[in-house]
Amino acid sequence: MNNLAWLNGVTAIWMAVAVVAFPFLLKVTQPYGRHVSSNWGPMIGNRLGWIIQETPSMIFLSLFFFLGNGPKPPAIWMFWALWMIHYINRSFIFPLRTRTKNKQIPLLIVISAVCFNFVNGFVNGTFLGNFGGAYTNSIFTSAHFIVGAVVFSVGVFINNQSDTILIHLRKPGESGYKIPQGGLFRFISCPNHFGEIVEWFGFAMMVNSFPAWSFSLWTAVNLIPRALDHHRWYLQKFSDYPKSRKAVLPFVL
Repeated sequence: MNNLAWLNGVTAIWMAVAVVAFPFLLKVTQPYGRHVSSNWGPMIGNRLGWIIQETPSMIFLSLFFFLGNGPKPPAIWMFWALWMIHYINRSFIFPLRTRTKNKQIPLLIVISAVCFNFVNGFVNGTFLGNFGGAYTNSIFTSAHFIVGAVVFSVGVFINNQSDTILIHLRKPGESGYKIPQGGLFRFISCPNHFGEIVEWFGFAMMVNSFPAWSFSLWTAVNLIPRALDHHRWYLQKFSDYPKSRKAVLPFVL
């Protein structure tokens, strides 16, 4: 068995874990944000927790990427850069933009996210760092790369537009929740999650590797249950919440 076969085997196990975890995540509401619960143990500040849990994705991906001894053609550097740009935003820019003063998150959730980001960073960083030789410049004109780049860009736009709408629902000093309007909120309760699912699906199309597809799968497995929980919460919280909205997939779910 060569090293790529070994890595793909580890990734297949990781994907199987996602499939097994999905029914559990559908049943158990993750206790942070509007669903926060102290029943899950010690708490830390929401903003600090977010930074701690998201930053390792950049660290672990880069660690295994630079430890890899494989060739690193331009496409590989581009994939690494796209990952870094996303997580610079998620780790630092996004939490500093949010208005979540005095909100907390269970430390257990933060630790779980760090562990997830380790495995995700390991399989993707190891692949990009060791097996980039097949990515010649011809990839930039391939159908899967062009379509994937478009899908990725659309996902980034949807995710950031939706985050901005949510952030500006509260004026400085305000707390509480309001019904979001505009953008894809006209059709779904969680376009921010939808955008991130689309984004990493596009990334997987561009890279077209087993580890990249595993991240796309895990993104959907993590965010679809969360979006369903948010949607149910909105319907219970607001009597005038638009009944035509779906949770995360327009017109479908």
